[in-house]
Amino acid sequence: MHGIIHPFSQALYEQDGKGNIRVSTDGKWGLFTLGGRHIEGEIRECDPQLCGWVGGPQVTNHRVPSAPTPSSPA
Repeated sequence: MHGIIHPFSQALYEQDGKGNIRVSTDGKWGLFTLGGRHIEGEIRECDPQLCGWVGGPQVTNHRVPSAPTPSSPA
């Protein structure tokens, strides 16, 4: 999984593939909605803005060129 490490808590925020965010640190974890509401797990608090950012839509930037795919000519 790909995720983001929170700058203050150092917790790892990752998408779980089912529309939720998994937060883990020091061998503990918690599962949260995109809005930061606790679903399950030992960690009961999170940064709701980071949950929304990690779980939100992936938008491309027109200023950043996309990498060429192996089948397309360079």
